[in-house]
Amino acid sequence: MTIFKVAAVLLTGFFVGLTLEGIARKIIARVQRRYGPPWYQNFIDVFKALSKHGFSHGWIFDFGVLMALGGVIATLSFVPLGNLVAFPGLDNVFVVLYLFAVGALGMAMGMVGSGNPNASIGVARALTQMLGYEVPYLVSLAAIIFYYKTSSISNLMNLQADSWNLFKMPIGAAVAFISLMGMLGKKPFDTPIAPAEIASGPMVELSSKYMGLLMLMHTFSIFVEISLFVDIFLGGGSYLVFLLKFTVVWIIATLISAVLPRFRIEQVVKFYWRVPLGLAFLQAFFVLIGWVF
Repeated sequence: MTIFKVAAVLLTGFFVGLTLEGIARKIIARVQRRYGPPWYQNFIDVFKALSKHGFSHGWIFDFGVLMALGGVIATLSFVPLGNLVAFPGLDNVFVVLYLFAVGALGMAMGMVGSGNPNASIGVARALTQMLGYEVPYLVSLAAIIFYYKTSSISNLMNLQADSWNLFKMPIGAAVAFISLMGMLGKKPFDTPIAPAEIASGPMVELSSKYMGLLMLMHTFSIFVEISLFVDIFLGGGSYLVFLLKFTVVWIIATLISAVLPRFRIEQVVKFYWRVPLGLAFLQAFFVLIGWVF
C-alpha cells in the first residue's frame, strides 16, 4: 500500500508540477503582452531532452545530477499532499528539511564538477541565497512547532481545523511566503540563474538527458516547497482541496515574480536578514507571550 501512495505522490508532483509550470509561463507571457508557449510545452521539453544522448563532464557531474534528483524524490515522498500521506508518522518537518538538503548538495556538487566558471558562480550564489532565506524561514517554523508542540506535518495540518496559521500567525506566514519566493528562485530572487549575467548559472553545461533530469528535479523541488507552505500555513485539507490551494499559491507567486526586477546577491542576503528575519523574530516573540489570533 505504501508503494502505491509513494507512486501517487510522485505522479502528482510530475503531472501537476509540469502543468503548473507551463501555465506559469503562459501567465508571465500574458503579463508581458506576449502569447507564450502552450501549457503542455514543459512535457514536450522534458521528454525530448530525456530522449537525447548528452555530454558528460565526468563521474562527479553524473553522480551530482542523480543525487540531486534522488534527494528531491526522496523528500517529496515524505511530504503529505493533504490527506495523501505516503509515510504516516514519518512526515516530520525535520525529516523533510534534512532530505531536501541532499538534493541541494547534489546539485552543487554536480554543477561545480562541470568545470564551467558560470556554473560555479551560480552555485555559490544559490548557496549564499539559501543562507539568506533559510534563517527567517526556520525561525517562523520554530515558532509554529513551539506553539503546537509537534513537528509532525500531519499533526500541524489537523490542528488547523478551526483556523489556518495564515490567520493565527500572519506575520510568520508572510515571512514564509517571502522565503518561499527565494526557494522557488522567483524574481526578485532569481540571482543564481540570471540568464543575462551568468548564462543560467548552474545549468549552463546541461543538455539532453542531463537537462531533462534537472528539469524534473526543479519540478519536484517546487512541489515540495509549495506543499510545505500549503500544509503548514493553509491547513492542507483533502487531496483536491490541497491541489486547489497549491495552485492558488503558485499563481500568486508567479504574478508577483512577473512584475519585479532581479536583486543582486548581496541585496538578497541583506533584505532577508533585515526585513523577514526581523518579522520572524517578532512573530516568535508573539508566540512566546501567547499572542496568537
